[in-house]
Amino acid sequence: MRRFELVQGIAALLLQDDIDTDQVLPSSYLRGLHSDYGVGLFAQWRKDPDFVLARPEYQSAKILIAGANFGCGSTREHAVWAIDGFGFRVLIARSFPEVFRANCLKNALLPIVLDEAPHAALVNAVRAAGSTGQFTVDLVNLRIAGPDGFTLAFQIAPSDRTALLEGLDEIGMSLRASDAIDAYEARERAERPWLQELKKPS
Repeated sequence: MRRFELVQGIAALLLQDDIDTDQVLPSSYLRGLHSDYGVGLFAQWRKDPDFVLARPEYQSAKILIAGANFGCGSTREHAVWAIDGFGFRVLIARSFPEVFRANCLKNALLPIVLDEAPHAALVNAVRAAGSTGQFTVDLVNLRIAGPDGFTLAFQIAPSDRTALLEGLDEIGMSLRASDAIDAYEARERAERPWLQELKKPS
C-alpha cells in the first residue's frame, strides 16, 4: 500500500449530506474494467458546468470536504477508486459509513471526521481562500493548515494513522507484532503440547 505523505493542495467543498456511492461513481462505470475510474467521479453531476468538480480551477484539488454520511449506500470499493483516480488524497466530512471509511484506508486515502464546530471553521476558511487557497494536511502532527494562519487539529485512530504513514495493509499491521505472535506460539507449544498433535494432518 502507498504511504500517506504530507498533502498540500486546493480544497473543494461538496457540503451535501448523504452522498451515496452511486452518485460518487454511477453504476454504468462498473460494467467493465476501467484503467481510470476517476473519469467517472460524479459523472452525472459533472455534466453541470457549475458543479464544483466540473470547474477548471478545481481539477487539481487534493482535499474534498463533504457533509454528513458521505459514501453511504452500496459498499462498492470502486467509489473510492474513482475518488483516488481523480486525484483526491484527503476526504473530510461530518461522518462516513464504516465500510466506506475502511475502503478509504485500504487505498491510502485519509478520511477525517470533524465535529460541527471545527467542520464549520474549516468550511469558512476554504470559502475565504477561494479556488487558489492552499491547504496542508499533516498526518504526522494531526493538523490542517491554511492561508492566513488557519490551523485545525484532527484525530484518527492510532492504528489507522500508523497504517497510512507506513503504507501497511492488514497483514502488514499484523506482522508488526510478529515478536509477540512468536512468543505466544512458543508459550502455547510449551504449555499445551497436545494441541500440536491435533494440528497434524491425519
